[in-house]
Amino acid sequence: MTEHLGFISVIPTLIVFVLAVWTRRPIESLIAGSIAGLLIVHGGGFIGAFAETSIRVLTDEDVAWVILVCGFMGSLIAILIRTGATAAFTSYMTRFVKSQKSALYVTWIIGIFMFVDDYLNSLAVGSAMRDLTDRYRISREKLAYVVDSTAAPISVIIPLSTWAVFFGGLLEANGVAADGEGVITYIRAIPYMFYAWAAVLLVPIVISGRIPNLGSMRAAEQRVIDTGETVPPEAAHIERANQAIRRKEGITPRISLYVLPMLSLIFFTLYFEIDFLKGIYVSLTGTVLVIIAMRVLDLHDAFDTVIDGFKMMIEPLGVLVAAFILKDVNDAIGLPAYVIETIEPHLTAELLPAIIFVTMGLVSFATGSNWGVFVIILPIVVTLGTNLGANMSWVIGATLSASTFGSHACFYSDATVLTAQATGCTPLQHAITQIPYALIAALITTVGYLALGLL
Repeated sequence: MTEHLGFISVIPTLIVFVLAVWTRRPIESLIAGSIAGLLIVHGGGFIGAFAETSIRVLTDEDVAWVILVCGFMGSLIAILIRTGATAAFTSYMTRFVKSQKSALYVTWIIGIFMFVDDYLNSLAVGSAMRDLTDRYRISREKLAYVVDSTAAPISVIIPLSTWAVFFGGLLEANGVAADGEGVITYIRAIPYMFYAWAAVLLVPIVISGRIPNLGSMRAAEQRVIDTGETVPPEAAHIERANQAIRRKEGITPRISLYVLPMLSLIFFTLYFEIDFLKGIYVSLTGTVLVIIAMRVLDLHDAFDTVIDGFKMMIEPLGVLVAAFILKDVNDAIGLPAYVIETIEPHLTAELLPAIIFVTMGLVSFATGSNWGVFVIILPIVVTLGTNLGANMSWVIGATLSASTFGSHACFYSDATVLTAQATGCTPLQHAITQIPYALIAALITTVGYLALGLL
């Protein structure tokens, strides 16, 4: 395990949170925290260390995957907007939506069907439902909460997803599952992924009003009532970016040009063994060729739209790259190792799932990393679980729940950033309005694991 620096390991992340709340600018806050961590480790050589870290992050295969996936998802969404396909989909969905609640229920249901990847869910559902929820005077923050709660949580509990393939491979690599049985082992743990279940099932309760608008969400909904402004003022620049691409005049919107690319994306992602990047490449290429052949857009317009869509994702990608740099710095100063060493003396087989969820959830929340934290932590929790004789399905479920909580709640996690971009609010606004509901789900999860240990 990486050596840590004691409580000093926590300082960079604390700086990020303080600056983010104060300035409401995530990229600058993340960079400041990263530089603070590099100063701790390298002193006056922090500039060279920052340059090396930046290059290492940008040349990392996983980071490159994220950049390409998000960028070309932006391109696909831009094509759907430019061809009027998104407008056609919104118009069709109005048949099923007659109120604020039904608009949010439909958003939740569509999100469940976009299970193949949390990025697909956040970007496609968020962009498709903006106009429809605006009609029913729903704040973008409320829309973002519903969309995000069916992103990572749904991808976790439906095993035909990028999450299942990734984590199944890690389970095999760490000896938890035999070769070829990683996904089966993952599936056995799904009933114990309590946070994902709680986050998804909490949404209809919130929509129904049984759990009221809490904290900043209440203020966001009141803003819409008082002013009619669904887009928060601080997110005007995001809305301008989203609205920069408009439907071409004089074309007939076709809902088929929305539904078929989405189905194609799901089909080819599954066909290429849950490789979402290959799915996007095939679906985007096929969609562009079809709209050119149908003369919906000409060659120049189609490719200009692809480029404009990629450019639309520059700001959220900047946040994600800055978050990856912070994760790299936190790994170097040993934040996960410090947390593990702190909790290890208090572990028992009965308490292990609850403690794993709480502590690793905090680490995932602090670092904004879900898959990365799992890679670092899994060998450690497997060893702890084996030594204590704990139920490994419980341990896996708790660890995945922790990763899901971090993805769902952190203001600079990939899911939060992409959901905010797609729905038209800032990552911090989305995170602050969502956090009361994430904490309710986390409390339910913790109680569930404690009860499990007492059985």
